[in-house]
Amino acid sequence: MSQPYDTGFLLTRQQHDRADGIELAYWLRGEQRAFQVRIPAQEAVFFIHDRSVAKARQLLAGLSGWRLAKVQLCDLNRDGVHALYSRSLRTQRQAIERLQQGGIAMMEEDIRHCDRYLMERYIQGAVKLVGDPAAPRLKPTELAPRFRVLSIDIETTMRADKIHSIALYADDYQRVLMRGKGQDTEQVCYLPDERALLQALVDAVVRYDPDIFIGWNVVGFDFRVLAERAKALRLPLLLGRDREPLQVHQAGNGMWFARMAGRLVLDGIDTLKGATWQFESFSLEYVSRQLLERGKLIDHVEVRGDEIQRLFREDKPALARYNLEDCKLVWDIFDKAQLLDYLIERTRLTGLALDKVGGSAAAFDNQYLPPLHRSGYVAPEYASGQSGLSAPGGYVMDSRPGLYRQVLVLDFKSLYPSIIQTFMIDPMGMAEGLREGAAPDDLVPGFNHAIFSRSRTILPGLIARLWQARDRAKRAGNAPLSQAIKIIMNSFYGVLGSNVCRFFDQRLSSSITLRGHEILTRTRDEIERRFGYTVIYGDTDSVFIWLGDEFPDEQADSRGAELAAYLNDWWREQLQQRFQLDSRLEIEYETHYSRFLMPTMRHSEKGTKKRYAGLKRAPDGSSKMVFKGLENVRTDWSAVARQLQEQLYERIFRGQPWRQLLIDTVNRVRAGELDDQLVYRKRLRQPVAAYTRNRPPHVQAAEKAEREADKRGLPAPYGPGQHVEYLITVNGAEPVDYRQSPIDYQHYIDKQLKPVADTILQFLDTDFDSLIEPQIGLF
Repeated sequence: MSQPYDTGFLLTRQQHDRADGIELAYWLRGEQRAFQVRIPAQEAVFFIHDRSVAKARQLLAGLSGWRLAKVQLCDLNRDGVHALYSRSLRTQRQAIERLQQGGIAMMEEDIRHCDRYLMERYIQGAVKLVGDPAAPRLKPTELAPRFRVLSIDIETTMRADKIHSIALYADDYQRVLMRGKGQDTEQVCYLPDERALLQALVDAVVRYDPDIFIGWNVVGFDFRVLAERAKALRLPLLLGRDREPLQVHQAGNGMWFARMAGRLVLDGIDTLKGATWQFESFSLEYVSRQLLERGKLIDHVEVRGDEIQRLFREDKPALARYNLEDCKLVWDIFDKAQLLDYLIERTRLTGLALDKVGGSAAAFDNQYLPPLHRSGYVAPEYASGQSGLSAPGGYVMDSRPGLYRQVLVLDFKSLYPSIIQTFMIDPMGMAEGLREGAAPDDLVPGFNHAIFSRSRTILPGLIARLWQARDRAKRAGNAPLSQAIKIIMNSFYGVLGSNVCRFFDQRLSSSITLRGHEILTRTRDEIERRFGYTVIYGDTDSVFIWLGDEFPDEQADSRGAELAAYLNDWWREQLQQRFQLDSRLEIEYETHYSRFLMPTMRHSEKGTKKRYAGLKRAPDGSSKMVFKGLENVRTDWSAVARQLQEQLYERIFRGQPWRQLLIDTVNRVRAGELDDQLVYRKRLRQPVAAYTRNRPPHVQAAEKAEREADKRGLPAPYGPGQHVEYLITVNGAEPVDYRQSPIDYQHYIDKQLKPVADTILQFLDTDFDSLIEPQIGLF
């Protein structure tokens, strides 16, 4: 019997102990409203080996609410297993603890039942309710969700021990809640005190009823501060749809989490990083300038904290505008980068919760475990696979340093996924390939004594379906879906090669990477044998081919396409002859560099790896500079060095005059005209006090900033994960905000400008000193 709201997209998932067993509670976004569905009387389950049953019964004696049952499953070593069922989460936790202390191996004990229930039913995002409305069953379905999203941002005192204002923004709703006296407007509501401010937030959230909150560092700052202030005021912050208080906690890895039934919190920084966006800085100011070409309403970041305090005292309407604009910046970034679309597509593909950060191992489990169980296997104990083998990472060739003309780059499309698909690399497939009695003509050799079944596999099929879906997404112009699929496919190798994942086994990971080594080196050898060109570099899935400085520029593209077509045919023939396998390898002509620099390592004649620069030519004849791994793309180098590198290399590559640029830059540094470009920026990996044996310059600067802040009664300005901005002065490193000494300009000339210039000048038979030193005598 159908219910009024029988279809929805998953928002939150919870599990609770009840008298009749474990209750699963899911909040869903339906077509018209959000609603909750409860699944009662559940049992949690995990597995132990048959040989451990007797000892497990002894260890669990006296504990009630569990049962052991023989199941028709085995582990990947073909050892039989029992299922251990628990009627409560508490019983399951106690059972796991006892078995762990007793040295009993457990399998899949870490999977939450509310996740397993969905996973085993292939539910990945959209849900359909069928059966008894009081105890419905869930089935997968298709639904394009339309979420209610609300951007939130708070402004506080410098110590964040009192909230000044709370801004809320959506396309159809803009509101600022301001503590203090003022004239209410359509957008700004003034509240007499902080307690009233927080209660007004609860009322606003209940009225607008969002499915998703978005913000910038929104959990680690905004919701954390809201929870702390509510606790201090003894005011329950009832923001969940179940009218239960907001829960904010910090995990052991330092990450913060906010929990509200029926509502999700998405952090803009984490979501951008998860979607593989890269920025020099992930501050809201920097990202908004890059993506939106606009920024915050207070321009000077170094005085922003002080200015917020001044506005709260003197100009609350201006503070409200600033607060609301921060919300809108986040909203527009999510829209511009299609972040919510990306998360929806990721959930549809993997079953991951929308707010799950990272999650490559969980995504793999969601896709792999259901067919594994249906094939008669359970997942192995965590990180129980073979290790200590020869299992290197991606292959990086020794480079041939030089300044070249006419370099082509050929790239294997999704090399590791194509290796998995071509060579049948698969955890279950290896179990089948290594078992006694496996038919010889069904086997594919791997590395480190791995052997894979051709006919009994799961992962190659998952790859094939994802690959087809990505091709469809590209044809349809669905960039978020295409990106989500790319990230998922490329994560499979990481899951198999990580010793914190359940399917870790170096026979699997080495069968991918060492096959990649073989493919790259044989590709290089065939290019040099068949065409006589020199491969000057190769990295994981790419080869860099020097056609020769005199090769005609206008023929480069056609030669690149010719090389790719030949190599694809050659690999198809090779794999059929050697393994009787259909090749899924696909090499593409990617880039033509009309000029290309492969540097040497500093103080060495040996070529570098993962560092180069080139003038990239487009088919229409236009060109642009590309830098990889060099100083201009490293945030721990000063802006003056990075800018000089960009301008100097481009002028040299384009055959333009460049010597005066070098001389003028040095002179302007000495004259103090480029002080704002001399700032170093480096991240703290741990608390400042934890740097005891090694105290690099950014730590020294942070220590000085902390001492100065303490004198002024301000909180410590830096913590783990934050960037320190500092200058090198005649008295060492000093923080930008509290610099007291003159800048050491010679340091920047010797340690910043000279290295980036000499990287390329050595190939022009000159050097930085010979060009600059004669100019010193002119002053």
